[in-house]
Amino acid sequence: MKRRNTPTKKAVLSVLTETGKAMSQDAIEQRISIDINRATIYRVLNRFCEDGILHKIVAENGKQYFALYHDCNEQHNHDHFHFRCTKCETMECLPVEVNIAIPKEYQVESMNCVITGVCKDCS
Repeated sequence: MKRRNTPTKKAVLSVLTETGKAMSQDAIEQRISIDINRATIYRVLNRFCEDGILHKIVAENGKQYFALYHDCNEQHNHDHFHFRCTKCETMECLPVEVNIAIPKEYQVESMNCVITGVCKDCS
């Protein structure tokens, strides 16, 4: 089903494209220049996730971040690590593969991995 390209969708996508990093709903809302209801922004973000435009990253504190798929590797899947900076509150996909050992008797179906610390820009 074709979806309408509303001013809200354009504004949300524009903010994410301009910043180039994963952002929380609050951060997106602060950067949007038009008056948009908070619930509408949330619905747009989740619809973009459903449509494969964004992916959602849940940080260790439960806060959700949204990133454009093209910001990660071309063969994007959710099973990779993200890094959240505690100083500037940015979240980004790590460009390198991080391996972890899981006991043989466990079968991994998916992962949500966020490493928290200080990013290269804040160091």
